[in-house]
Amino acid sequence: MSFESLGLSAPVLQAVSEKGYTQPTPIQEKAIPIVLMGRDILGCAQTGTGKTASFVLPMIDILAEGRAKARMPRSLILEPTRELAAQVAENFEIYGKNHKLNMALLIGGVSFEDQERALERGVDVLIATPGRLLDHFERGKVLLNDVKVLVIDEADRMLDMGFIPDVERIVGLLSPMRQTLFFSATMPPEIKRLADRFLSNPKEVTVSAPASTGKNIVQGLAVVPEEDKREALRRLIKDQDIKNAIVFCNRKRDVAILQGSLKKHGFNAGALHGDMSQPARMETLEKFKQGEIQILVASDVAARGLDITDMSHVFNFDVPFSPEDYVHRIGRTGRAGRTGHSFTLASPDEGGLVEAIEKLIGSDIPRVEVPGMDAVAFDPSEGRGRRGRGRGRPAGGRGGRSGERAPRAPRREREPKPEAEVQAERAPRAERPHREPRREARPQEPRQHEPRQHEPRHREPRHEARDEPRHESRHEPRAEGRAHRERRPERRERPSRHDRHDRDEAVPMGLGDHVPAFLARPTR
Repeated sequence: MSFESLGLSAPVLQAVSEKGYTQPTPIQEKAIPIVLMGRDILGCAQTGTGKTASFVLPMIDILAEGRAKARMPRSLILEPTRELAAQVAENFEIYGKNHKLNMALLIGGVSFEDQERALERGVDVLIATPGRLLDHFERGKVLLNDVKVLVIDEADRMLDMGFIPDVERIVGLLSPMRQTLFFSATMPPEIKRLADRFLSNPKEVTVSAPASTGKNIVQGLAVVPEEDKREALRRLIKDQDIKNAIVFCNRKRDVAILQGSLKKHGFNAGALHGDMSQPARMETLEKFKQGEIQILVASDVAARGLDITDMSHVFNFDVPFSPEDYVHRIGRTGRAGRTGHSFTLASPDEGGLVEAIEKLIGSDIPRVEVPGMDAVAFDPSEGRGRRGRGRGRPAGGRGGRSGERAPRAPRREREPKPEAEVQAERAPRAERPHREPRREARPQEPRQHEPRQHEPRHREPRHEARDEPRHESRHEPRAEGRAHRERRPERRERPSRHDRHDRDEAVPMGLGDHVPAFLARPTR
């Protein structure tokens, strides 16, 4: 089948022909006619099969008619990484050169002002990462209620990077009367449930088994000690006929260290990771595409979106933590029907990670030997099927190997008793010496219960009232209260902390002998 039979317009076919493509890939052959019909699509195909062109080509024809309004894009393409977004924008420039379509790229690391000016002119195609798009929306610089075509690309990568909440919020801002194109390299259950929410009566297009590797990729796995990985990588690079290669690391800090090591040993190496500024990332990627850099040491940020047709080798310096990442990494080579090579360096304690990858792809990775280095095996003490490095606390409990208990602390020995006391305890009860009580019991006198006599209600005070002059005041208290105070006994011997006066002094009532001057004025 040729591109002419897919229903594309003549300007698009001319751009495809000038690019050098004559036959569509299986995903393009199945998806392009359905997109032109206006139906939703759930596409699943492994990386490197041409998913990008399967939605870019029909979108150009769909958007050929119509006019964009300021700050109201007509279509939206969501990408997980800056590199993949830039790759899609490059495809629109190549295939849409015969159309007058305005395009805007909203990614991080680029000035807001330049992106805002592009939105003000009106865009037909808006390509963005979720975070930067929401930043512009919250600033009021973009309105999404006029989007007619939505593309969610690399949905499984969105899930891995934690962008699904942002994607759900963005989809909630769009009009329900839209066409949605949903593409993913793998189809885990979470992505399937997400597609069921976003799509309306979709047409499912699957051209390969989920999470399968290309048949034209020659794979190899070498088990070497962790401290010998750099030497093993250098030996493999020298042994292979390498045109260009990507070396993947799990951590960004290891990218810079490994790149410096390769340059120190005379290799033409560059680095690409998420902590680099966007201009530096784009410059490094462009040099790699142009052949100025032969070996690119990268983190998983480069596992998606690198469309380099003739890449010869991929090296996994670290076994990826996620089995799906292995498929995406080695998918950078062996593209467009060419043969590619991938080599993975695993340490003895990464047997669980390798087993998870082999279970996902449905086959064993062939073992290879590094020239000049002895082969080692996986550590059998590391449990089968474990996800993660075999370092840290053992899997079987708090300490020791699996199934073993930690040894108990020795009991504290008691001091031996005197011999006389031991003999006394062994003697019969009748012959045991009488022990004197430790304390002498005090003789208790029997209490005499006398009949209770009813006393009159007003009893005489237990203590005689103190014969002290009472402080006179202008406001004399009542007689009843004075008599009650005389009858009330003193219940506390120590003064209260809230009482400013001593209990031996009379508490003044009212104003006492001192009358303020403003109260002593004569009245008329």
